[in-house]
Amino acid sequence: MMTRPFRLCAAYLAAAFACLTAHSAAFAQSFEEAQFDAAIPTLTEVIGHQPGERITSPEETVQYLKALAAAAPDRVRMVEYATSWQGRKLHYLVLTAPENMARLGEIQADMANIAAGRASNGSALPVTWLAYSVHGNEIASTDAAIMMAYHLIAATDDPRVQQIMSDTIVVLDPVQNPDGRARFVSHFRNALGMMPIGDRQAAEHDETWPSGRVNHYMFDLNRDWFTLSQPETRGKVAALQEWNPVVVADIHEMGGDQTYFFAPAADPVNPNITPEQLSLYEVIGRNNARHFDRIGEPYFTREIFDLFYPGYGDTWNAHQGAVGMTYEQGSARGLVWDRSDGTVLPYAATVRNHFVASLSTAEAVALNADRFLADYANYRRANANGATGSGSYVIDLSSRRWNAEGLGRRLAAQGIEVVRRDGPVTACGRSYPQGYIAIPQAQPAGKLVRSLLDKDTELPREFIVEQEKRRSQDLAHELYDVTAWAVGAMSGVEVDLCNRAVGGQRLTGAEPIAPVGNASGAYAVAVPWNDSGQARLVTLALREGIDARASDEAFTKDGRTFPRGTVLFPTAMNTPEQMARLRELADQVGAETVGIADSWVEDGPNLGSSSFVRLTLPKVAIAWDEGVSQLSAGSMRYVLEQRLGLPVVPIRTNRFGRADLSDYDVVLVPDGSPRSAMGSGGVRNLRSFVERGGILVAVGNSLGAFASGDDPLLSIQREAALGLSASDDKEEAGSLTKATEITNEEEYREAIASQEALPDTLPGALLNTVADKESFLSAGYDEGAVVLATGSLVYTPLDRAVGSNVMRFAAPGVLIESGYVWDENRRQLAFKPYMMAQGTGRGLTIGFAHDPSTRAYLDGLDLLIANAVLIAPSRVR
Repeated sequence: MMTRPFRLCAAYLAAAFACLTAHSAAFAQSFEEAQFDAAIPTLTEVIGHQPGERITSPEETVQYLKALAAAAPDRVRMVEYATSWQGRKLHYLVLTAPENMARLGEIQADMANIAAGRASNGSALPVTWLAYSVHGNEIASTDAAIMMAYHLIAATDDPRVQQIMSDTIVVLDPVQNPDGRARFVSHFRNALGMMPIGDRQAAEHDETWPSGRVNHYMFDLNRDWFTLSQPETRGKVAALQEWNPVVVADIHEMGGDQTYFFAPAADPVNPNITPEQLSLYEVIGRNNARHFDRIGEPYFTREIFDLFYPGYGDTWNAHQGAVGMTYEQGSARGLVWDRSDGTVLPYAATVRNHFVASLSTAEAVALNADRFLADYANYRRANANGATGSGSYVIDLSSRRWNAEGLGRRLAAQGIEVVRRDGPVTACGRSYPQGYIAIPQAQPAGKLVRSLLDKDTELPREFIVEQEKRRSQDLAHELYDVTAWAVGAMSGVEVDLCNRAVGGQRLTGAEPIAPVGNASGAYAVAVPWNDSGQARLVTLALREGIDARASDEAFTKDGRTFPRGTVLFPTAMNTPEQMARLRELADQVGAETVGIADSWVEDGPNLGSSSFVRLTLPKVAIAWDEGVSQLSAGSMRYVLEQRLGLPVVPIRTNRFGRADLSDYDVVLVPDGSPRSAMGSGGVRNLRSFVERGGILVAVGNSLGAFASGDDPLLSIQREAALGLSASDDKEEAGSLTKATEITNEEEYREAIASQEALPDTLPGALLNTVADKESFLSAGYDEGAVVLATGSLVYTPLDRAVGSNVMRFAAPGVLIESGYVWDENRRQLAFKPYMMAQGTGRGLTIGFAHDPSTRAYLDGLDLLIANAVLIAPSRVR
């Protein structure tokens, strides 16, 4: 038995590793003493290093796991399930006893029966899904997965292994984010000198931008579970539905001074997670604790990492009926880490801890196989029989049709039953002229349906009371992520709740979106400016040189009113081949097009009016590198490139001082603090760019770089906390100040409050906005938009003499669409700008107070982004 030997080791990795493995040669292969089958290749034999001695790259991981699968095909199956943006293959490993492997299809089929709410035929076995390295710089987990696979295959005398392999199926997903891990491994190996260094300031621990945490498009893949924007997530979600696991453990890392976290999770818990599930969290947690006590490793539970937001790997799977858990190990972020308490954390120890947690989790399921299987079956059956409701959510296809169609397919891709009807049709007393998409509540995934489609998922009352109490005592609140994620509102579509089930043709999630209209007309083809698909069609057409005109006013033709922003493709200004290509593009996108027979309109501007402007494809640059948020930069680039089809040129922030911006129409500055990275020369260069006719789009905190000085590009100021003033009037240092009497705690709190304090951090809520209909930038949003607000940013409105508050937050009584908002934030945000625009010289600066592209799940705001990036250059010109 091993009792915390690494705490006695020397600071250097070699000594630490030797200390961990000195007890037996067996430890050099799995960190658990056992007899191992010599026919099963070791990591040393295949790759050349022992477990925990090096950080195994994604390519080395695949190479080794293929060797294991080849050596034991009766117990291992390796399956490719996705391809990353950079072309790396993602695999999972299925491990079970030979007799189970021989009937694997039968087991899968019966698990599918159970997941569908039907009775089991007795063939099923509980599936334990262990997922590693969703954040690529959380490095120990993948090496632990390697050791887990080896130990389950090679250990011949471990009774835990025998029971796990006989009574369960274990699925290992060893590298969920291979692009991010490859980036970290490359960084680390390039920075490594003659020996690993534990100093946290050393280059090997100080990642360059972007970090290995994120994938190629710089997404946090652990926030993408219901958005399904990234190929890694889409493949993983599809794979999970093939296996229907009863337990999903997502293996992470945290700061190196921390110990180890496992379930039970912290409050708040999403109300759609059942008491039966919570009791199983404790079953697993107790078994983890037993093994951590055995090796003398400290841990903690319940303090952080809640189960509220359903976009995480733990909570999303819990909403499917599994016991979904997050495990967190203090990270060495390299091969050795000097902790602040004077101890040394070697990489091998972090690998060992994740391995022990993985093995003890699989053991807990095997020891309670019947209970885990029965509880999962009861959960799915109860939902199918109406435990979550008997009605249907109905999405109108006559409003933001393309976004509604896309949302229906995303839900179906998560194993949710979705049906579709073409219109006109009536359901629950309401007319749907173009049909609907409907999602029944009574289905096996009913709790996930409720969590995603209910307007609100309420925080537990006792939790809210506790948070308000903490805030009254000047303590930070304990909300970990956003409090609102109503997917209908985020897609800009209307969701009705009907009190009965409604019928239709079932969607699988793989169907292409069908076009509406025929994209042909003697005079022109009109593309109404009303959803993301329309913006994508216009962008793709401009990329192919097809001539287009956009209107900033509504017009009526043949009895139909076309909204502001509608784009016309005139037949006379394009060749027959170009118009034929437009039809092909409309079919590919699934866009709506309307043939226009002649130029006469009943109301509104004609094509020759100045209200119409000729569109050209803009050349777009984005600030890239230190000083801007990698998440904001990645999501904005993703929305523009992958959703709208508009190429983006990344320019490093430190180059802006000398960059030639004359060829660009738009420069995007994502959320962040870019001033220091760009330098004063970079900010001046961007101002000159705007003066010459360019479009500058700044997001979030980056607005501050352009809202200061004598002649700012945006004449706004950031507000302090409500009731306080950010005064520059300071007393001279060392001077006396007026004596005051403090008579009660309220006065004391007021006395110690910083007069330059910012509003309390808003975890994240969906808020309503109101459009300035006179601005072309609000086209597509006459009824306002639902946006996500987070953090503490509140800006003063622009004076009407200098600019437009294109989209402003609604009045306090109608501000909140979904989520929880501190009362003072609600009152302070009301009527403040969300999107603003101010002209300077011949150009325009556009500011978003909060990122409209965040996590790519606000597709209802795509037209706002398109207005700023695609349309604005032509309007300004």
